[in-house]
Amino acid sequence: MGTDTPIEHRPVIFFDGVCNLCNGAVRFIIRRDPDSHFRFATLQSDYARKFLTEMGYHNFPEPEMDSIILFKEGHIFVKSDAALNIARHLSGIWPVLYGLRIFPRFLRNLAYNVVAKNRYKWFGRRDACMIPTAEFRSRFVED
Repeated sequence: MGTDTPIEHRPVIFFDGVCNLCNGAVRFIIRRDPDSHFRFATLQSDYARKFLTEMGYHNFPEPEMDSIILFKEGHIFVKSDAALNIARHLSGIWPVLYGLRIFPRFLRNLAYNVVAKNRYKWFGRRDACMIPTAEFRSRFVED
């Protein structure tokens, strides 16, 4: 999927919109995604609630509010699977991280869960979800 793929068919990254770490990750991804491969939506949005429920993702909104969720080509990826699939499509050296899939998911998610559980304590949280800049507004899914 590149710039010739209509934006409505590009993968969507669902993230915790009040988490400073998650917002930083979104900015990181945008800077390394020059072809606009990904779109974004906050987990707190009506769009996320409706979309993920319609996709049969019955765990939403809890307990996955502490996880990044990637919807790509009809599949839902969470936690380390989502992060590694995202890294696979970034510019620079980041696709190399996809090789970490050789480790069992339970080990990868163990590390992921430690960070997710402590993200507000370590990085803080916002009172409201991130508002994208005008430059990147088209990359965010509206409610």
